[in-house]
Amino acid sequence: MKKIEATIRKSKFSDVKKALHAVGVNFFTYWDVTGIGNEKQGHVYRGVSYSTSDIQRRHLSIVVNDDFEEVTIKAILEAGSTGHVGDGKIFVSDVQEAYRIRTGDKGGDTLN
Repeated sequence: MKKIEATIRKSKFSDVKKALHAVGVNFFTYWDVTGIGNEKQGHVYRGVSYSTSDIQRRHLSIVVNDDFEEVTIKAILEAGSTGHVGDGKIFVSDVQEAYRIRTGDKGGDTLN
């Protein structure tokens, strides 16, 4: 099993969610996060200058069986990309075990 963590633009969340559902990833956790990125340039909006050093993003945590790793990453990359700096990052790590709390079952079948 793999844990895929993605930090994406909030504006792309709906597109990423639809793309994940389309490839069969129907369960994941997400939350709003604030981070500091590489973009150092300030912006002006309606005559007011503001800093972009604190960036509002959405963080997704997805655990999938090994055979879903590539399709999950591809869905996030395609739906989450604008082609500009700040589109986000994806991290993949191994998951040693998973348990279903209700039944005590363990293993990859708990993800279904």
